[in-house]
Amino acid sequence: MSAEGGTKAIVAALLANTGIAISKFVAAAITGSASMLAEGVHSVADAANQVLLLIGGKRSRREASPAHPFGYGRERYIYAFIVSIVLFSIGGVYALYEGWHKLQDTEHGLESPLVAVIVLVVAIILESFSLRTAVKESNAVRGKQSWVRFIKGSRSPELPVILLEDIGALVGLVLALFGVGLTWITGNSLFDALGTMSIGVLLVCIAIVLAIEIRSMLIGESATLEDIAAIKQAINEGDANSLIHLKTLHIGPDELLVAAKIGIGSSETGSQVAAEIDAAEARIRAAVPTAKLIYIEPDIPRVDA
Repeated sequence: MSAEGGTKAIVAALLANTGIAISKFVAAAITGSASMLAEGVHSVADAANQVLLLIGGKRSRREASPAHPFGYGRERYIYAFIVSIVLFSIGGVYALYEGWHKLQDTEHGLESPLVAVIVLVVAIILESFSLRTAVKESNAVRGKQSWVRFIKGSRSPELPVILLEDIGALVGLVLALFGVGLTWITGNSLFDALGTMSIGVLLVCIAIVLAIEIRSMLIGESATLEDIAAIKQAINEGDANSLIHLKTLHIGPDELLVAAKIGIGSSETGSQVAAEIDAAEARIRAAVPTAKLIYIEPDIPRVDA
């Protein structure tokens, strides 16, 4: 994923969520709808998350230091993990609390429910544009992967986070629209409360999925299967090289560490070995541009008696 594509999707989502949050809070104040209030808090959480992703992206571009010789690429993972916590606590748990609170007092209906319906319809349109941008940027790097495989296999956290947030926002808006609409039609605010709690469950589930995926990135994930195959092919293209073993690790979304042991001839000189290693590194970088750090150890293959 290009950093530019991820940033574009983040900014589009940030602008949409900021405007939507303001309109939701105004509608919640006018109508007294718990669903609208929960959706307002949801949009604030989403906007805060996009700010966190932008901060993480900026901090990850800092130069390596003696204390952090491999750079700060994992800052993007850390801030994305914080996003899942914010979505869970501020978005999901608050919506569940507000819905439960509303269940205790279903006597009071909504005031001016038409305002809430208009705001929700407009918000659905705006969120659709934000999701469209995220889908477009994702398609540029997704290839033929399914959406589930793309989200699970992505080594960059931004687009999967924005995709899941936007999908959650759209589904949440539809749930809020049903809650407000049914309350308006029946005069029973139970539907508003149930809509609010449904939003909470949705956000908690999305936050858990994000936390699981980003936790794997934080621990350290290998290169994709496609990249591993390309690296192996690049090494084995050498005249005398044979791959003994290979390990890869993403130290950042766009920075891959490659450690390999290759076989050399027992009669080769030091300069010949150095030349073969340099050539192998060049082939690896050409095949997988994200392979920024490459360590190749030469060894003489042994044949067991």
